[in-house]
Amino acid sequence: MPTMTFIMKDGTPKVVDAPNGLSVMEIAQKHDIEQIEGACGGSLACATCHVYVHPDWWDKVLPDTGDVSMEEEDMLDLAFDLQKTSRLSCQIMMRDELDGLVVALPGSNPAWS
Repeated sequence: MPTMTFIMKDGTPKVVDAPNGLSVMEIAQKHDIEQIEGACGGSLACATCHVYVHPDWWDKVLPDTGDVSMEEEDMLDLAFDLQKTSRLSCQIMMRDELDGLVVALPGSNPAWS
């Protein structure tokens, strides 16, 4: 099973199992990562699942179009402490190619930001 790492707000990494077919938001909720609220349930109607994607993973988490959708961009405008690698975790679907994915929670100030 793929795994992924969440960089927590205090900077510590949390490695978790990340089943294919689940969104990063769903994976966070499954592992009780409370900062990923997902208030809209993944319907792209809020920004409560905002994360920073490690730059090494940025191109791999983009949709097939090669860019974040206009709808996601609009929601990201509402996010706290937006960074250039910000994404909504509900829009990143886990698959084998993302095994080892690293994302950071807002407020964690990852070294790459």
